[in-house]
Amino acid sequence: MTERLQKILAGAGIASRRKSEELIVEGRVTVNGAVVTELGTKADPESDHIKVDGRLIRPSGRLVYLALNKPDNVVSTASDPQGRETVLDFLPGIRERVYPVGRLDYHSTGLILLTNDGDFANAVTAARSHVPKTYLVKSKGQLTPEEEQEFRTGIPLSGQRTAPAGLRLIRRGDNPWYEVRLFEGRNQQIRIMFKHFGHLVEKLRRVRIGALELGSLKPGEFRHLTPEEVRKLMRMARGDAGRRESSAKR
Repeated sequence: MTERLQKILAGAGIASRRKSEELIVEGRVTVNGAVVTELGTKADPESDHIKVDGRLIRPSGRLVYLALNKPDNVVSTASDPQGRETVLDFLPGIRERVYPVGRLDYHSTGLILLTNDGDFANAVTAARSHVPKTYLVKSKGQLTPEEEQEFRTGIPLSGQRTAPAGLRLIRRGDNPWYEVRLFEGRNQQIRIMFKHFGHLVEKLRRVRIGALELGSLKPGEFRHLTPEEVRKLMRMARGDAGRRESSAKR
């Protein structure tokens, strides 16, 4: 049975469907020895020889969903040209080819998901899904009440105002701790938002994605998501559960 090539790559755990489309356009995918660059191309994963960067892919029948507590000084990619540790280095015993769902920057820690289900990854990371991500942030210096309000309503960032965000001071002091809830995921957004007010972020840990908690996972530890956890995340991503949760708590 033929399927779109990007769907086959995503189902095989090569990358998300969006990233798989980029691989095709870049000419890194071949079908039966011929380079394919057309996004509408279809192939049969059972009979056609499909390669990415010269490596034959074998579609996996088992879908895997993992939660990892990402340590500091680890990149949230499947590989790193500089040879640094990646999140995949912390998955002993996982034979399926999984990849990260979204990213945490190099010095940020906490909850990150990994999967070989492209539809799941796209649903959770899509901007339209509004799945909230919750972080604990230690800042050098405390925001004023006026700055807190501006943080919540949005600041200019790369020519576009940030979406409304949740912000709660949970520990006062010269280096206070905040709980931050985001509904979008721009590169290093929280660090840039605090820097906008003249404060550097000392520590940043993601503790929740939707209703999924980091829990007792220690840095470098992972666990499989339960089927119910996967269903809840998909329901939130495809519906308005995230917006209802935000309205109820803020």
